[in-house]
Amino acid sequence: MTESAVEVLIVEDNPQDLELTLRALRRSHLANNIVSVGDGEEALDFLFARGRYSGRSGHDVPRVVFLDLKLPKVDGLEVLRAMRSDPRTKTVPVVIITSSAEERDRIATYDVGANSYVVKPIEFDSFTKTMSDVGFYWLAINRGPA
Repeated sequence: MTESAVEVLIVEDNPQDLELTLRALRRSHLANNIVSVGDGEEALDFLFARGRYSGRSGHDVPRVVFLDLKLPKVDGLEVLRAMRSDPRTKTVPVVIITSSAEERDRIATYDVGANSYVVKPIEFDSFTKTMSDVGFYWLAINRGPA
């Protein structure tokens, strides 16, 4: 991975949740290169170097993807399925960050290959701390396959 490689891809359609996540990661100095997209289609375009991202290498994958489930155009579960079916993104850690506490959503994402499932806290301080903790684990502690 190059020095300018993307460390985190955030797939989030809620501007407030995105801003809180970015703030938590930056305040903790966990990631220098963060890319955010607002829907599942754009996430797939970024990951597989299509559309407006066709100029980037499709082999330069993020260290971790924070993926919301309820997204416009292509939902998070479909993004996860596409990632797990492609050799370039098969082993990229995917953390589901969602407001859904439904057991069927959690089971479905783990069945498809999610690495973690986090329900978004409602309170500002809890949300910020949770995202900081999640970022710390996946960017500072966890060691991926390569």
